[in-house]
Amino acid sequence: MTPMVQELNFPQLQIPLTINSISPILPSSPIPPSYGDTLYLSNLDDMIGSRVFTPTMYFYRSNGKMDVMTIINVLKESLASVLVPYYPFSGRLRKTKEGKLEVFFGPKQGVLLVEACSGMTILNLGDLTVPNPAWKNLVYTFPNEEQYKVIDMPLLIAQVTRFSCGGFSLGLRVCHCLCDGVGAMQFLSAWASTARLNKLTVNPKPCWDRETLTPNDPPLIQYPHIEFKRIDDAFSFTRRLCLVKPVQKCYRVTRDFQAHLKTLVGPNISCTTFDAMAAHVWRSWVKALINVSPLDYELRLTFAVNCRSRLTNPPLKSGFYGNAVSVACASSNVSGIVNGPISDTICLVRNARLSVSEAYLRSTIDYIQVNRPTKLEFGGKLTITQWTRFSMYESADFGWGKPIYAGPIDLTPTPQVCVFLPQDNSDGAMLVCICLPEDVSHRFTDIFCLLN
Repeated sequence: MTPMVQELNFPQLQIPLTINSISPILPSSPIPPSYGDTLYLSNLDDMIGSRVFTPTMYFYRSNGKMDVMTIINVLKESLASVLVPYYPFSGRLRKTKEGKLEVFFGPKQGVLLVEACSGMTILNLGDLTVPNPAWKNLVYTFPNEEQYKVIDMPLLIAQVTRFSCGGFSLGLRVCHCLCDGVGAMQFLSAWASTARLNKLTVNPKPCWDRETLTPNDPPLIQYPHIEFKRIDDAFSFTRRLCLVKPVQKCYRVTRDFQAHLKTLVGPNISCTTFDAMAAHVWRSWVKALINVSPLDYELRLTFAVNCRSRLTNPPLKSGFYGNAVSVACASSNVSGIVNGPISDTICLVRNARLSVSEAYLRSTIDYIQVNRPTKLEFGGKLTITQWTRFSMYESADFGWGKPIYAGPIDLTPTPQVCVFLPQDNSDGAMLVCICLPEDVSHRFTDIFCLLN
């Protein structure tokens, strides 16, 4: 019988690669802005956690009907077409005098498409159901590129890598300042539909509309926003995570395991699968690391909440693809997580999720306006990112079928992040990927695989 939680291993690889060409892709027809024009970014687009590129990987087997060079031409032409309605992707970011970022338009911009090839086959890559840090050279980075650089960078970078078997990969880097996860899937779906149907297809019609999320004047901060609080890390609970090279661990969690966790909250409280799974991951993470921390040390679990349906005054228009998420934050000390029942931890996550309202989002916008954090705070914090609701496999069908794998690559640059990923099947299982110090990874696995 297959266990309800199964650790999945990925092979250690070296992928030989040759870069054949690097081409700018410009919108295929005129776009509204002229050289020198700018676009406003909201404080949610411009918060410190959004000033990153999000890399994703898509693998495709050869379908025997279309050679890879034809596929590359289809990708180029459809990308140029979809950049007309999604023209902000063809711009660049720059800082204003106030330190905010904005999109500006100038000559010789556009997005980037890189063509590469490898002598390996898709089969040589091993298990393609699990993200593998060895894939990172399948997503293009510039030589000597600074970490977290977003200013004056192409806002979309695509690398198509041909394998000797006829299969290929599409590695994407999308600037988070332009879109959240929902927005990225909207753009990807438009690009794929345009390629598949051989005509520009955007549904819904993209909407910029970032001015809907401008701060109040004067700012009105109604909540403490502990998600941004700096916590003294002298006790080394999370400090040690930055001092050692982490290992990436992945687990397949069955629907039955998820359903059982939900029952542990008790009969009188309803919770989501995310509430239960996030609580279980958080608890397992703390227990695995507990031997270095005092019991009164303050901990936080943060996660993004999609606020599109919560915004009513005014509502966001259909097709809005910018950042419309608020960071929810559950907090407890070590003792509460380790010694309390899991039902308490589930309720902490549930209450944090439910506390995110339109007022909370507006307060976040104003908090950033006043304080504008310039550094990510990791003290006592684990961040969980949920991708299970994204139709990643369906959105990435460019006309040659759904990808074998769709998702992230390497979590190790941010070791206090955990990602919930969908699997392309109908059995309801999810992948849980997390980075840990190697010396506690086995302990985490033992704890995480147990039903509380």
